Amino acid sequence: VQLQASGGGLVQAGDSLRLSCSLVGRTFSWYHMGWFRQAPGKEREFVATITWNGRNTVYADSVKGRFTVSKDYAVNTVYLQMNNLRPDDTAVYYCAADRDCWDPECAYDYWGQGTQVTVSS
Repeated sequence: VQLQASGGGLVQAGDSLRLSCSLVGRTFSWYHMGWFRQAPGKEREFVATITWNGRNTVYADSVKGRFTVSKDYAVNTVYLQMNNLRPDDTAVYYCAADRDCWDPECAYDYWGQGTQVTVSS
């Protein structure tokens, strides 16, 4: 399984970005998908997750109401729509996939390479 993340960039506070993560090499619909982020000097933290069928999602409290995770089965891609971005959202964002677990505490089996999001004030 390969995960290919993209969509990061430099934006101003209040702007929006949409991150994409494509899964290659296995059947996309088998996998729960998660988004995580790591800011400089901090540990990696959970952002959002979506179940294999797209019916359930979980968000970190810090992003609830601003971020939306979704899946597009036609293109084997999971998205993270990020609205009203804040400077403390600045981090490298990673997507992850797992067949068995979608809990935020899961040890996801597969990870993407990360995409940088920088939010200026």
